[in-house]
Amino acid sequence: MSRPRSPRRPWFRRPWQVVLFGGLLAGALAYVAIAAMVWRHAEQVLDNPPQRPADAALILGNRAYLDGKPNPCLTGRVDTGIALARAGLVRQLVYSGGVDTEDGRIEAEVMQQHANAMGYTGPALLEPVSSSTRLNLALSTPLLQAAGVRSVVVVSEPYHLWRIERLVRKSGFDKTFDVQYAAAPTSCWRTWGMLFKGALREPAAIVNNAGHGYLF
Repeated sequence: MSRPRSPRRPWFRRPWQVVLFGGLLAGALAYVAIAAMVWRHAEQVLDNPPQRPADAALILGNRAYLDGKPNPCLTGRVDTGIALARAGLVRQLVYSGGVDTEDGRIEAEVMQQHANAMGYTGPALLEPVSSSTRLNLALSTPLLQAAGVRSVVVVSEPYHLWRIERLVRKSGFDKTFDVQYAAAPTSCWRTWGMLFKGALREPAAIVNNAGHGYLF
């Protein structure tokens, strides 16, 4: 005669386990929702490049080197700035990015070196101190004003621009300058879209910036 089966125990036997699982699930869903929102916005900006001429293209920094070579996620942003200059849409380039903590190089200098290697000979400014997107904007402002800049195209990769637009509005950067945005379709973006390392971190950066009151 077979023994009766004991009742199956629930997966979560304690209230804290239920709370923990619920919190993790909510966090995962929120992450996916933010990533989807950023993706949609990225596609919109890619489909709507700048139309009005501007005084300068402000190119935002990223990791300087990758696998011993200039990071294509960074140099692709510079290539977009150069394309804007050659199309007559901007008069000068501004490279914004400080010391790369991973290899000690200055991002703005790496961008300038790449632009020179690509044959860009137009005017350029360097902001070599900033360590975040918010500081890219804040520390570039006096530099742009001193150069007489009144209109700016902010250049970064597509996934980055949703947060940038809100940082621009919250900081009042758009009160000082007429601002447009250019999404740089770098090789990183073309290969991985939202799945490469930088984009996977973007929802976390959005949550962090929002928690500090930088976005809203």
